[in-house]
Amino acid sequence: MEERQLEAVAPRIGKKEIERAQKTLTMYKQGKLNLERRIIDNEQWYKLMHWGQIKKSANPGDPEPTSAWLFNCLANKHADAMDNYPAPNVMPREESDVAAAGQLSNVLPVVLEQNEFEQTYSEMWWYKLKSGTGAIGVFWSPLKNRGLGDIDIRKVDLLNLFWEPGVTDIQKSRNLFHVETVDNEVLIERYSELKDELSATTIDVAKYIYDDTVDTSGKSAVVDWYYKTMAGTREVLHYAKFCGGKVLFASENEPAYCERGFYDHDQYPFVLDALFPEEGTPAGFGYVDVCKSPQLYIDKLDQVLMKNAVMAARPRWFIRGEGAINEGEYADWEKDFVHYHGNGNPRDNLTPVDVRPLPEVYVAIRNNKIQELNETSGNREFSQGGTSHGVTAASAIAALQETGSKLSRDMIKNSFRAFARVNKLCIELMRQFYDEPRFFRIVGEAGMTRFVEFSNAGLRNNAQGLDFGLELGMREPVFDIVVTSEKSSPFSTIAQNERAKEMYGMGFFNPQLSDQALAALDMMSFEGIEKVRQRIAQNGMLLQQAQALQQQVMQLAAIVDAQNGTSIAQGIAAGGGIRLPGMVKPQKAKGEMQMNALAQPIDRSLDGEAKTTAKARARAAAASTPKV
Repeated sequence: MEERQLEAVAPRIGKKEIERAQKTLTMYKQGKLNLERRIIDNEQWYKLMHWGQIKKSANPGDPEPTSAWLFNCLANKHADAMDNYPAPNVMPREESDVAAAGQLSNVLPVVLEQNEFEQTYSEMWWYKLKSGTGAIGVFWSPLKNRGLGDIDIRKVDLLNLFWEPGVTDIQKSRNLFHVETVDNEVLIERYSELKDELSATTIDVAKYIYDDTVDTSGKSAVVDWYYKTMAGTREVLHYAKFCGGKVLFASENEPAYCERGFYDHDQYPFVLDALFPEEGTPAGFGYVDVCKSPQLYIDKLDQVLMKNAVMAARPRWFIRGEGAINEGEYADWEKDFVHYHGNGNPRDNLTPVDVRPLPEVYVAIRNNKIQELNETSGNREFSQGGTSHGVTAASAIAALQETGSKLSRDMIKNSFRAFARVNKLCIELMRQFYDEPRFFRIVGEAGMTRFVEFSNAGLRNNAQGLDFGLELGMREPVFDIVVTSEKSSPFSTIAQNERAKEMYGMGFFNPQLSDQALAALDMMSFEGIEKVRQRIAQNGMLLQQAQALQQQVMQLAAIVDAQNGTSIAQGIAAGGGIRLPGMVKPQKAKGEMQMNALAQPIDRSLDGEAKTTAKARARAAAASTPKV
């Protein structure tokens, strides 16, 4: 059957629509000026170059100390986030989707790894701590994977992202713009029609205060414009790219996308993760905004204290104008002799300048400001591994660290929710674009490597069949994302190991105590509790099976004893072996054959390990008969 060719559509996005989009972008940019100034300012505080934002003193020679208390706070929060690097687990909502969910749980981590997501996650967290909001973009790149196309996950700078002012969710913004500056030569190589259009660009993107000289004169702003329109009763997402008023791509102008939209999930491909949310904006504020005030006064007090110390450490003198002392020789400490003219004592012409030391109260105020910064940010001593205040016991330090990390846990949970949205966008892109099968290398729990073939066959709409002669329509598999932490923290690893040893010592894994252990687990909560519960229940079940098999073996032994006059059952019950005095070898062989024959119906009623155990015990009972 020949494929139906898509008919060409008349261009819906042209110069007039691009001009209207540029006006909308300008309006969005005006509503974001305060946020952009704050982001640029916070970057200077992060780089310990915040004296440029502080009002200068009248004396240009005053010291400008930059203590790193605020930076230490950011570094510790970032370390907590990376110690709890997230891992996705895909859960099905219907039983028919269990196989597809299992495949996604194996494939999604590989897709993230191929995008170097750990580095992206780290960069996003630094940005989130500094600016208050981290942003990640999830796109489809047709150029990746040798032209087959694949998912592209990148960190996004908020200075380049523009949304409708006043909305708290970017998905509710009518338009969304992402602006990126690209070298003019690269643009002309890709889009030859831009050769005479680049000078027409008027979009100015806010820039950071760079340490190095960054020349942007040979670059132009390329705009990715995402917008939503109604197609019947469904809202669809469209995408257009333009530069200098020239349309480079528009999904509405393409036959394949004009009706269905660019992305089938109809969501903007950006996920914003706000640290401390604000009303009326999807962006929040971060730890630099919270802690810059105490950091400012810490550095100002440091400036005063250091200036006083420098003045006290360097003696200064009053010299009479008509004095006869050679000032050059006096100021030169390499001169052994200082000449003066006239009579009298040269000390009469010199008077030391007294510098009064600052009272200790100013040092106390500075220390209180440091304590305020640490308390405000939750960056307490025990969260950094400190052991002062007389606390040296490992269990006490671990308990204090766990209690002091509740602020970090709250932030990390919020990022986990954003991470779940990232994975949902990845699944939707797989559903739309993974038409061709591709292979993924999966590393199992035991370290075994296997290669899995995966496509969107299990993610597409599936027919639900007929019911009472009526078609039930199509159903799209829906999945939930459960995020767990990889727990790379050494403290977390030690805590898990200690818990396992305690459970072993208390008999949790003793099959005879399985009921008590399961009752205790119902009142406990820790990472991996379900695996422990399954193992304990399995041990209890195996014990019950072993006891049942032992009773059956005793019954078999009693039957053999009755037929042959042996004492196999007595020996098994005593646990000291089997005594068969006077039995000759043929009788032993006959007894073994009888045991085998009696064990066969039991073998057929058991499975797996239980069947093997029944056979082994029956054979062992007969084989242990001493030869006469």
